[in-house]
Amino acid sequence: MFTITGLRCEYLENPVGIDVLQPRISWRMESDERASAQTAYRIEVAGDDRFQEKLWDSGQVLSDQSVHIQLTGLKMESRQRYYYRVQAWNQHGECSEWSETAFWEMGLLKADEWQAVWIGAPASLLPENSEQCPMLRRSFELDGKIKSARVYASALGLYELEMNGVKIGDAYFAPGWTSYKHRLQYQTYDVTGLLRQGGNVIGAMLGNGWYKGNLAWAGSKDLYGDRLALLFQLHITLEDSREITVISDDGWKVSGSPILMSEIYHGETYDARLEQPGWSAEGFDDSGWQPVVILSHTKAILIAQENVPVRKIEEIKPIQLIETPAGETVIDMGQNMVGWIRFTVKGEAGQEVQIRHAEILDGEGNFYTDNLRAAKQLIRYVLKGGESETFEPHFTFQGFRYIRLTGFEEPVRLDDFTGIVLHSDMEPTGDFQCSNPLINQLQHNIVWGLKGNFLDVPTDCPQRDERLGWTGDAQMFIRTASYLANITPFFTKWLRDLKADQAADGGVPFVVPNVLGTEGNGLFGPPFNSAAWGDAAVICPWTIYLCYGDKRILEEQYDSMKAWVDYIRGQGEHEYLWNTGFHFGDWLALDSKPDSYIGATDRDYIATAFYAYSVSLMQKTAAVLGNTEDEKAFAALYSNILRAFTDEFVTPSGRLSVATQTGQVLALMFGLLEGPAKERAVRKLMELLEESKFHLTTGFVGTPYLNHVLSDNGNNEAAYKLLFQQDYPSWLYQVTKGATTIWEHWDGIKEDGSFWSKDMNSFNHYAYGAIGDWLYRSVAGIDTDDHEPGYKRIRIRPQPGDGLDWAQGQLQTLYGLVRSRWEKSDDGRMRIEVKIPPNTTAEIHLPGAALEAVTENGIKLSEAAGISSVTDMDTGVRVLVGSGEFQFAY
Repeated sequence: MFTITGLRCEYLENPVGIDVLQPRISWRMESDERASAQTAYRIEVAGDDRFQEKLWDSGQVLSDQSVHIQLTGLKMESRQRYYYRVQAWNQHGECSEWSETAFWEMGLLKADEWQAVWIGAPASLLPENSEQCPMLRRSFELDGKIKSARVYASALGLYELEMNGVKIGDAYFAPGWTSYKHRLQYQTYDVTGLLRQGGNVIGAMLGNGWYKGNLAWAGSKDLYGDRLALLFQLHITLEDSREITVISDDGWKVSGSPILMSEIYHGETYDARLEQPGWSAEGFDDSGWQPVVILSHTKAILIAQENVPVRKIEEIKPIQLIETPAGETVIDMGQNMVGWIRFTVKGEAGQEVQIRHAEILDGEGNFYTDNLRAAKQLIRYVLKGGESETFEPHFTFQGFRYIRLTGFEEPVRLDDFTGIVLHSDMEPTGDFQCSNPLINQLQHNIVWGLKGNFLDVPTDCPQRDERLGWTGDAQMFIRTASYLANITPFFTKWLRDLKADQAADGGVPFVVPNVLGTEGNGLFGPPFNSAAWGDAAVICPWTIYLCYGDKRILEEQYDSMKAWVDYIRGQGEHEYLWNTGFHFGDWLALDSKPDSYIGATDRDYIATAFYAYSVSLMQKTAAVLGNTEDEKAFAALYSNILRAFTDEFVTPSGRLSVATQTGQVLALMFGLLEGPAKERAVRKLMELLEESKFHLTTGFVGTPYLNHVLSDNGNNEAAYKLLFQQDYPSWLYQVTKGATTIWEHWDGIKEDGSFWSKDMNSFNHYAYGAIGDWLYRSVAGIDTDDHEPGYKRIRIRPQPGDGLDWAQGQLQTLYGLVRSRWEKSDDGRMRIEVKIPPNTTAEIHLPGAALEAVTENGIKLSEAAGISSVTDMDTGVRVLVGSGEFQFAY
């Protein structure tokens, strides 16, 4: 027997309020039998959960496809809920029972369906220079029993909604950060259970957020607009089939709120004495509130929520109360985290308490904030007095491990403080563990780097006056991120913003959404078009396709990808080299010149190498999409770039003219060398590592690929040697210094306890966490096949090395759980355990194995079920298998 489970629509379980006109359905097949496979499927879609009102039936489709099935021919209607179920046939021709019923629900599909208008506070209430957040409310009556109700809402700024005194939904920082001039998300909420017959009240609170607040390091504000506004539309269906609509219009009222200031960087100021209890509930006297004003703003840019929402993911309790040498009261949360503090305090009315946030203590043990630059990260709370008061912020987030308390009465109780971790609510998918505790801590730090920097956009850092969607950091980390969580909705949204903010000439901004403008601010020059940064336009969509089999993202981004390559080709006098413009180079590499952030690797070399790499991915993308002419054109372009690269950077004897670690790594990783030149680059890399006593000197560009290049070119032990270094510079140096996230600099804290710098020293920066890709792909050995992506065909190829007795990784793919574990015994024997999900196949490499010595679950390979072929190779044994759990020993 087998079952169909895990039904998803557009990666989501029962999504409400999508606007995808041709939704895609995915499911998992579950079976205890080895080599289980799907041979056919059937999907039914109905307007009711009993399937009496059938809308669409695929019939039996002979196919093994079980992810991203596009429901062509089914016309979507706004606000309609669609129920669906799946059955499938296996390799024996047996048919499963119908799956459990799942559903998706459409949002508002057309701009003219928005009856609501934008509303905000009048200038007489909140002048232009006011930092106070507005509260808005509207009361209405219902004269019948409620059958269903949906809210559709967005804002210029951030918003929170309440209905009858209860918060609507569990999301924060809605509507999220997009390229606001082109795209603005709205959210859908099922509020059926919050409404009641009789009087009802809607309440809304607005904050500056990314729309109006302070962004980037130049102190800029109002980058998208200078007025906060709400857009709200409530559709109610009563039991008697009547429909009622409540919208944002001139019938709403507005008041100032207790939030006197709220900024992403600077924190929040809240005066509890200004609270108006019951303001979003029936019976509240709003006679002192003012009428709202209607604002003019387009609704044509509205789109349904694309990314998963930001939510409260977990809570952390403090581990220590510290009295610093400077006499300050500090609490250690034990983990560098992103979110805010919920705290309870008791005192007199008008008493003010403050919480300042920091990542680190200095060498003397004092609270350290210099690396925050202009970001204040300060919560100010004024008590209303009386009983204990509990508070948490609304429209701000902090990056911190330590908090400094001011104004709190003694003795301070740790139980009164809780860290609330917030980030985009991505489904965790991966886990890596091994026999070395320091490596496990490194993996922990990588995961927390993702948690801290995937708050609606992939930011570089979450604490200082920056927190921007740097394209380079995102493309460097995306493959690692794909192991840690289901990142497709997250990156789908971000890549659409990249496309929206892309220049007319195809150039790509340094940060997405682009808040650095077009002229630049003197720090870097015009904020567009650095190699390895702009290449995110190509690398990120390809990576999503590779890891999730998502062809649609290539279709959507193809014009953007192509435009970026065309931009590069149009630079300078040589269309096959990129040797013009500003580039970040091997950012923060340790071989940089004094007082320089840019590494020693020639920037023209890096630019041309990434040019070649992006073109190679464009050739593959065109092939996937069936664009034969483009595929040929990109193949020819790649050949010309390769020839020009060789002429420019490779001597006739095969030596690279760029003698750095990163120089060798890029040429080898991107396949730019062959024969003697490739062999020489491998030797040169090893020479450079030996010169540095097996310490890396690479920066943002070279580090993600370094260990891959070593393992893939016969130097796996060198890769392990790098991994296990504990002195500076190394990944574990940070761990030995107590890091709980990944640092921006290899020596953010120097060996003498001093800091690298004040101006740019984040202790939560995920770029160097890209080593996680190697841990999963090479150490645990879990990978996918380019030709059958998304783990339809799985590659299990662990590469054990000295220093580990065992390692294991697991990954929840769209097909189910993939698991790989290896263990070495003291006598040199190897045991490898593998789990392959149904409806997939796997190519398993047993490193160093001799065919005659290998057993599977105690029997010969030739007698084991589920194995389709076995090949004896120089490097070990290759086994092709179907689904199931396998235990190999040799």
